[in-house]
Amino acid sequence: MRAPQILPLLFLLLTSALQAQVTAIRAGTLIDPAAGTAARDQIILVEGKTVKAVGAKLAIPRGATVVDLSGSAVLPGLFDAHTHLCMTVNMRRDAGSYYYTTLNDPDSYRAIQGVANARSMLETGFTTVRDIGNEGEFACTSLRRAVAGGLVDGPTIINAGRIIAPYGGQFQLQPDKGEVLATPEYFFADTRDELLKAVRENIHYGATVIKLVVDDQRYIYTPEDIRFVVDEAAKSGIKVAAHAWTEAGAHNAALAGVASMEHLNGISDEDLALAKRNGVVAVFTPFPAAVLKGFRGEERGQEEYEQEIDRLRAGHKAGVTIAFGTDAIHDLPGTTRGSLAITWIDSYLDAGMPSPAILQAMTINAARLLGVEKERGTIAPGMAADIIAAPGDPLADVRTLKQVHFVMKDGKVVKSQSARPRTANR
Repeated sequence: MRAPQILPLLFLLLTSALQAQVTAIRAGTLIDPAAGTAARDQIILVEGKTVKAVGAKLAIPRGATVVDLSGSAVLPGLFDAHTHLCMTVNMRRDAGSYYYTTLNDPDSYRAIQGVANARSMLETGFTTVRDIGNEGEFACTSLRRAVAGGLVDGPTIINAGRIIAPYGGQFQLQPDKGEVLATPEYFFADTRDELLKAVRENIHYGATVIKLVVDDQRYIYTPEDIRFVVDEAAKSGIKVAAHAWTEAGAHNAALAGVASMEHLNGISDEDLALAKRNGVVAVFTPFPAAVLKGFRGEERGQEEYEQEIDRLRAGHKAGVTIAFGTDAIHDLPGTTRGSLAITWIDSYLDAGMPSPAILQAMTINAARLLGVEKERGTIAPGMAADIIAAPGDPLADVRTLKQVHFVMKDGKVVKSQSARPRTANR
């Protein structure tokens, strides 16, 4: 065949290949969490990994794959800003304590757990997560690389590496056991040189966020210590998340201006106001009552639940920016990591947060905290095609997100229970 005959054929083949990469999603209702609005009968054109166009009367290219979600609410993929993919607490073996989990499970097995947990989170609708540590020797760095490289399916991962903490970390060490029980979960750092080394080693080994335990000991980091870590991490474009369980720890972290504070069980109303002024995002992790009672006991679990709900309610009332976080780590019968994590919605509702506010916490607020708001968290041209669908109206009742039946991640469909894909003929 001569060159003039080959060129048109090649052009047709190339055109066909490009068209095959286009997916057209018919959305019954397109939810914009940032604006708190819904638009009817929208079409989303996805080309490759990104959204190409969004509108009511878009022409669907010939040969495009059409996904019919005309009976569903379509919205951006969800975020969990506080998770631990490479750790699963075996309730029977570990007595509900992750301390024993880190002793019983080798890092190699925890990495495999991470693969399973990442997949289940994605299938539940979480397309981006921030893994906040407790991963052994950087297992989540490997998991993040595997997901990004297409070796395994999972959400986009922002990972913390080894947690930086005052001596002893969150474990009650004994003098005849010492650091062997706490490493490699923690970098113990009590001087500025040790803090500097811990930050730089974490970044060198692939951490994309720094997790700092600011309290949990009688000696805690000062605002100046925390600010030193914030400034050092910022040199590499990295943010700092502060584990702040006590009132004193939360005060110091808010004063130092970390990117986010985690848990906040003991934070005062005054320090919630301080966090708002300093632009600190609150990542409450309000365990469902049934989960807390399962490993704390009935009385203590109920008491802790009421404390967590009270602080979350206060944070919402104060107007502090809230990003959705779970801290789900337990292996409970009949659940996956994803199906367990999504039940945290109930706690946010119990705290009086309206569904639109919870939806913002699960999308745009978390996207901004994680620094990916220019790529993820909304459905718009040029954004990553992280798209989910659920029945009903999540703006009216966010619990509909427990029934996500369609998940697209970076343009790839990873779950489709009721969508009807077909090829456009016109």
